[in-house]
Parts: sequence; structure tokens; C-alpha cells
Amino acid sequence: MQVRTTVLYAALSLACLASAHADTLDKVAQSGQITLAYRESSVPFSYLNQSKPAGISVDISNAVVEAVKKATGKNDIKVNWQAVTSQNRIPLLTNGTIDLECGSTTNNTTRGKDVDFAINHFYTGTRLLVKKSSGIKNYSDLKGKTVAVTSGTTNLQVMRKANAENNWGIDMVHPKDHADAFLLVESDRASAFAMDDILLYGLIANAKNPGDYEVVGDALQVEPYACMLRKDDPKFKALVDGVISDMMKSGQFTQLYDKWFVQPIPPSNMALNLPMSEQLKQNLVELSDKPAF
Repeated sequence: MQVRTTVLYAALSLACLASAHADTLDKVAQSGQITLAYRESSVPFSYLNQSKPAGISVDISNAVVEAVKKATGKNDIKVNWQAVTSQNRIPLLTNGTIDLECGSTTNNTTRGKDVDFAINHFYTGTRLLVKKSSGIKNYSDLKGKTVAVTSGTTNLQVMRKANAENNWGIDMVHPKDHADAFLLVESDRASAFAMDDILLYGLIANAKNPGDYEVVGDALQVEPYACMLRKDDPKFKALVDGVISDMMKSGQFTQLYDKWFVQPIPPSNMALNLPMSEQLKQNLVELSDKPAF
């Protein structure tokens, strides 16, 4: 009986904890602070520039903070920034450590069981970063070679499935973050880094020798990026969606896109020169939060 009571108490405690974290606006209003997540090397979405978070996803997060201040009537809300990885971003959101994650996170149905997503703000697909000197042009050139795929990403699932179905014979390693994966290629400990193509272009733009690398291979799939928030929190989702939809309708998002994807970006002041995709142009009108799968 005592064991059952203890288990029941623990379950109720967890339920209360989840409920307490569900209403983000109330949580922020009561605590006087909000915690935003950032990635350390997801250029140009969310990355460290001179020890400070930067990128288009960081700009979106800051816009959300301004809306939160208006919604709560508190202009002195303290903003905390928390670094996250592909592996810990969902647990840190669901347990209340962070309140919003705008980085380079794919919106898909599997993750949608644990979290909610705002309006999609980018579309990308898995491709390969390689050294130009490697001679690698597609996945079939990787038989018996080592490929880095960041742990905790949808790309890892996609690569495992495609590797098995196509008998590519790839040996995959799973570093904890994108910068670590790039370092494996840079140091010739991996022949390629499989990841969302936009992140690969961002890493090349900020590499010591950008001319040494290229992005190759067919896109294995197309996936949307979206800001991630706690599940069953309709007020906060409406606020975040409202911020993003207003940016898209007013043309502010297009200006941000030009700033981060077309113009030179810090710290290397290299330009990605990446035009907006047709999928993203369409979503500026549709304002959809539809998951990938």
C-alpha cells in the first residue's frame, strides 16, 4: 500500500509540475523572467557570435519577448539565454528549464507528441558537406566511409533508413553538435557530414578555409523548421504564431531573411547567397504549422 501511495504521489507531482509549466505567460508574469534557448553552431539560425546568441531565430525570439512584455504588462522581464543541443532541447522545454526554442528544429509528427510548434519559418533537406578534394558527389560514393550525423536529429533517422534501403555501406558516427561534426570532416576523421543543407552552407561560410568545402548530394527529404514551445499552451502558441504571422504579412520576415541568408553575416562576413525557397514563399501566405511527417 505504501509503495502504491508513493507512486501515486509521484505521478500527481509530475502532473502538477506539467500543469504549472503549461501556461508560459503566467509562468513568466509570476517569475519576472523568460528563458530562451539558443544553439551554438546552427548558422544562420542560432549561433554564438562574440559569445552572444545571433541569427534569424534569435531575432524571432527577441520579437516574441517584446510581445510577451505587452501581454503581461511587464516591461522589465529578465531574458535568460540557455544553450541547448539536439539531444536535450525537448527535455529542457518540457521540464520548464526553457520557455521557447527557436533554433534549427524540424517540425514533425513524432516531436509533436511531446511539444507544439509555431508557424514554419524555413524548409530544408538532408545533404552532404565534404571536402572538394574528396571526390564525393553523392551518397553512393560513401561506401565504407565514415559519415558524421549530429545525434538527436531527424537527419540521423533519415540517413539510417536510406543507408539500409540503398545498401550504401556507410559507417555513421554521432557527434553531439554540428560544430563537432564539421570538425570531424575538417580533421579527416569523417569523409562527410550529413545535415540540413542550410546549416552546412552556414558552417562553410564561417570555416577557416571556406573554399575547401562544398555541399553535394541529392536532398533526401524536405522538412520545415519551426519554433518549439510546450504542449497544450494555447495562449502562448497564439502569441508566438501572432508574432511570426505579423512578421510574414508585414514584410519584416522577408527583410530578416535577406539579412541572414543573402547579405554578409558575422563573424566572417561571408554571404550565403541563398534565395528564398518556393516552399517558404508559399508559407508566407499560408502561415502553416504543418509538420513534415
